[in-house]
Amino acid sequence: MKGGDVKGGPVRLRRRSDAPFFLVMGGLSACFVLLVVLLLAADLFFTSWGEFVSALRKPEILSALRLTLLSCTLAAIASVWVAAPLGYLLARYRFPGRWLVDTVVDIPIVLPPLVLGLSLLILFHLPLGGWELERWLKGSIGFPVTYHWPAVVLAQFTVSCAFAVRTMRVTFEQMNPRAEEVARTLGCTRGDAFLKIALPQAWQGLIAAFTIAWARALGEFGPILVFAGATRMRTEVLSTSVFLELSIGNLNAAVAVSLLMVGMAACVLLVLRALGTGLHA
Repeated sequence: MKGGDVKGGPVRLRRRSDAPFFLVMGGLSACFVLLVVLLLAADLFFTSWGEFVSALRKPEILSALRLTLLSCTLAAIASVWVAAPLGYLLARYRFPGRWLVDTVVDIPIVLPPLVLGLSLLILFHLPLGGWELERWLKGSIGFPVTYHWPAVVLAQFTVSCAFAVRTMRVTFEQMNPRAEEVARTLGCTRGDAFLKIALPQAWQGLIAAFTIAWARALGEFGPILVFAGATRMRTEVLSTSVFLELSIGNLNAAVAVSLLMVGMAACVLLVLRALGTGLHA
């Protein structure tokens, strides 16, 4: 008997069906997709178009929308401003304590939101030898931060910047550093190579980092509630509007604001898909 022959004939292996694989994998995947679709459908069918428009015309909701657009944009701009250099350093250089910096950057992502808001509140009001950050800032800029609109921006920035840093780090890691090295051999400083070579090549990552930071700021709630409060017409944003409308039993308005936020989040996802970058953070 030759190798591979049994009783004078070749061995034929029967190919097992892939149906169980696709059944299990597809079934588990479909459960989650169906859950998301049902959640969105529940919101859509709960309220009518007239109730939706009526809720969004409330002065409190319009004020919250304006502050949300302003604060999210400021937080996203500040996040990219910090994320570009920090992401570049983490991607390009090995320096003492790099692992510690990398870990600290992730803390706002994993920290419970209420704890983050409480930490901000303590930071601004902790007396250190008679010196207090809140009092010093009030004297410098002329108005307090805590429980005012700057606290909203700071609370959003603290979390969204961590996501922006992750996005920019991945962006720079995927870029070939050879062009920057060649520029340095031709007389460019490290700063020139970063500004003239690396940043222009990373334009998609910059837009993605801005978009992700903006979307993360949009959904922030816990730190804002603790650090900025939820005062109507002053520190109320869309996420806290949902909370306030629920607290007074106005479920229709809460659902309307939720649908508005879903629409804004969908626009963010469309921008990311158009860039072809996906969510790196």
